[in-house]
Order: sequence, then C-alpha cells, then structure tokens
Amino acid sequence: MKQWLAWCLAALWCLAAHAADVVDDRGVTVRLPQPPQRIVSLLPSITETICALGGCSRLVGVDRYSNWPASVRALPQLGGGIDPNVEAVVAQKPDVVLLAKSSRVVERLEALGLKVLVLEPKNHADMRRVLDKIGQVLGTDDAQRVWRDIDASVSAVALSLPPATKNLRVYYEVNGGPYAAGESSFMGETLTRLGAKNIVPAALGPFPKINPEFVVRANPDVIMVGERGAQELEKRPGWSGMRAVRDRRICRFTADESDVLVRPGPRMGEAARIMARCLTDKVQ
Repeated sequence: MKQWLAWCLAALWCLAAHAADVVDDRGVTVRLPQPPQRIVSLLPSITETICALGGCSRLVGVDRYSNWPASVRALPQLGGGIDPNVEAVVAQKPDVVLLAKSSRVVERLEALGLKVLVLEPKNHADMRRVLDKIGQVLGTDDAQRVWRDIDASVSAVALSLPPATKNLRVYYEVNGGPYAAGESSFMGETLTRLGAKNIVPAALGPFPKINPEFVVRANPDVIMVGERGAQELEKRPGWSGMRAVRDRRICRFTADESDVLVRPGPRMGEAARIMARCLTDKVQ
C-alpha cells in the first residue's frame, strides 16, 4: 500500500512539474497539464519556431504557407492562418492550436473544446517573448539559446557591412496596398541594426498602409520589395523620378527570400543577410 501511494505521489509530482500556465497575446491563460504531443500551428513563423526548439515531430498539421523546414511540407495543410478549415483542425485531435491574433476561428475552436494559444510577434522583443512562450509549451528551456543565436547572427551581419551602406534611407514594401514595414516592426528593427534609416517612422505603427505620395516625398535611396509586388511599382505616379528608381536601387526579393524576410522567427539572422546583400549591392 505504501509503495502504491508513493508511486501515485511521484506520478502527481511529475504531472505538476510539467504543467504550464501560458499567457497568450490576448492575456488569456491557457493551462497545459503536460507538454503537448499533438500540435497544430497556423502561422509560418510559429511553425519555424516550434521546429527550432526541437518540436517539429509534435506537429500534426500546419497552415498552407508553412514550408520550412522541409519536413513540415509533408504535414496535413489545414487552410490559411486567418480562415483555416476548422473541421480539418479538429480532425487532427490536437492538444493545442497555435495561431495569430488575426485568425477568425479562435472562438470557434475554443467552443469545440480545443486549447488555443494566440501568439503573433511584431518586433524583436515580441520574438524573444514568443520564443519563451513556445518553450513553455514544449517544456524546453532552450528558448534563450535560440534567441542568443538569432541576436548574434544579426549583430555579425551588421558588423560585416561596408561604411558606404550606413544611413541609406530605405523603403520596404511588404505587400500591395501598399503596406510598409515601419521602423517599429521586426523588419524595421533589423534595418536599423544594419545602420539603415527607415523612411516610415515608428509613430505610424509596425505595418502601416502608406500613401504612395508619402514615398515620393520621402525619396528613399533604396526600395525593398518582393518580386511579385515590384511589377507595377515603377508605373506609379511620380515614382519614376525617385532616387531609388532612377538609380536602379530596387531590391526585388524572390518568393523564398520574402518568406525568410517576413517571418519573425529563427531565420531572422538569414533575413539580415538578405537585407545586407541588398544594401551592399546597391552602393557598388
């Protein structure tokens, strides 16, 4: 009897030791009695972060845009992050679903009895915080090592840049609208660490919709844009006379490069290298 009681107490202690109360970006506390073994991720940056923390094998489904690392491409795709297929998510029987604030299915998933964590990093501090949160979810203490690696990579890239790239005035167009990566976004913060000047001030928010005339007046030295969004860029009224357009200082990123650049996750050091290569190429 005593041996059985000791075993029960030990089992209860183990469960308590692995339980986690994770506060998500809504301020909602999600109780995880033990590290989840079946995880659905509906945001590419979260998928990448889970894998960077050693949790790839626990993923049982992802959104259609999650494509890195390569192993996640074999997982069930459950629709878009904003409007995933709820029935397909439920069918995976996840212990927890991780998604963005912008998702329209949070309440519906919770009503169906699923545990839901809302996490959406927008700057470097957010990224570090989300790493910690996902580390809590996975039951690993590796988050700060991963952050140190990211931070060191960005710093190393900044140190490698030639002096001629310093203080270049940059406009980064994230997508049509146009929407820009402002100074307070994770992309804008990386640009600042590389010594560039973002023409979109922090006061406008991380990813504001920009009046094209604002860009004309700002007259940036360099424009960064995805190759799909660059097709009509030079045809906008007044843009042909801008310094960046006139001097052919437009960096058109491939789809793969854009994936790296627009995701606040473990590849932020690689994103810094892509930006740095753009800046270096445009001053030669």
